[in-house]
Amino acid sequence: MSLSVPRASVLSVTNLPRSTPEAQGLSSAGLEGFVSALDASGQGIQTMILVRHGHVVLEREWSPYRLSDRHLLFSVSKSFTSMGVGLAVEAGLLSVDDKVVSFFSGDDLPDKISDNLAAMEVRHLLTMSTGHDADTVDRLGRTGRMVQGFFQLDVENAPGAPFVYNSGATYILSAIVQKVTGEKLIDYLRPRLFEPLGATEAIWETSDEGINMGGWGLSLNTHSLANFGQLLLQRGVWNGEQLVPAEWIDAATSAQVDNSVESNPDWQQGYGYQFWRGRHNTYRGDGAFGQYCLVLPDHDTALIITSATADMQATLDLVWDRLLPVLKGAGGAGGAGATGELKLSPPSGPSPAPGDGRTYTFPANDAGISAIRLDPDGTGTFTFVAARPWETGSQEIVFAPGDWNEQSYTLTDPVQRIVTSAHGDGETFVGTLRVLETPFVLTLRCRPTGDHLTVDVSYNVGFGTTDHTIVSG
Repeated sequence: MSLSVPRASVLSVTNLPRSTPEAQGLSSAGLEGFVSALDASGQGIQTMILVRHGHVVLEREWSPYRLSDRHLLFSVSKSFTSMGVGLAVEAGLLSVDDKVVSFFSGDDLPDKISDNLAAMEVRHLLTMSTGHDADTVDRLGRTGRMVQGFFQLDVENAPGAPFVYNSGATYILSAIVQKVTGEKLIDYLRPRLFEPLGATEAIWETSDEGINMGGWGLSLNTHSLANFGQLLLQRGVWNGEQLVPAEWIDAATSAQVDNSVESNPDWQQGYGYQFWRGRHNTYRGDGAFGQYCLVLPDHDTALIITSATADMQATLDLVWDRLLPVLKGAGGAGGAGATGELKLSPPSGPSPAPGDGRTYTFPANDAGISAIRLDPDGTGTFTFVAARPWETGSQEIVFAPGDWNEQSYTLTDPVQRIVTSAHGDGETFVGTLRVLETPFVLTLRCRPTGDHLTVDVSYNVGFGTTDHTIVSG
């Protein structure tokens, strides 16, 4: 069940003080109206924290998700990579003017270095203006010798050319930090950033060649991400200590390049050093499927959201429509359900039809399902096996009708929280699984077809095809 990355077991809590909204100049009713709008948006919101004037004025979790659980941040990771580069610059270990190829040697580099590759500087990696026509990560892959793969690619344009979103460039930034510090990016940041912020739960996916992915793969909980948002508002100061140079924060969060070629309005406002500029004089780190660390300097506010959406612009539109007026001093009416329990309920439906108790086995597949048994009591037992390098062993996961059934996913070390449920759709057994440290929800529709069991596998979000079918052997 390839839905996760390995992660650490220590959790942190935020040390930001709490406050009533009114004490920070905000309307409680207006904020609850914003929560109601999030809840009704269909954007799969999971957790949210709002920080105003250094105080947490609003925090919500949509059960079964929790603010204290780590969450896979996808490209919010890039903003933390920027911090690592800034600290290395402050330490005199590199400069944004340094040529990228100067940090590498041997067979990492091609026999002939093109003029465009030779001209590429660290600043071009930071600003996604490397000269490539498309994101390099889609061509260099995410396994094997990724550094070598990056340098083997053609650089079609002179660096500084138009903005092209490029996660492969961020991976090379991570590799450079590791080269000049002798430490993986996460280890370099741990005493300098993560530990002061209380983010001791931080974990970062590592490539086959021992480099943190940089552009993705970082997991933090929502509290820690709120602390990071406040650090940005304070221009790198935390508890009276300058953790990151103010000049670096200013440069990283300013528009360094024109990205008006992007399609959505909040992605057209300029790009900094691994931060997006947004409308209303905002900036943010954001990650696939709706992970946001949104900073609103004009209102001394940071908004953190984790979610599972395919339409990230829609969430920002809702922020501008429903939250921004409250920050500007408007009141508002609370919404139904906003102050009560927020919950993502399992899919509704009748209990599954009784199964025959037979165990169906499956050939190797991307979902990692090796066997399924559907029992007469309407429960299903699914055997998952390791399907990715960070997974080991096998495990049985039970799907039963009713409310969410919390279990532990043991194929990763340490284990993760998951919840499952089941219902029936005629003769079809429908199992639902949420991996609570990620946006991913897996739906398994199991249909007996003669002597076989056909399973339609569907993910709620993904980077490519989210639906496929497997058939028992």
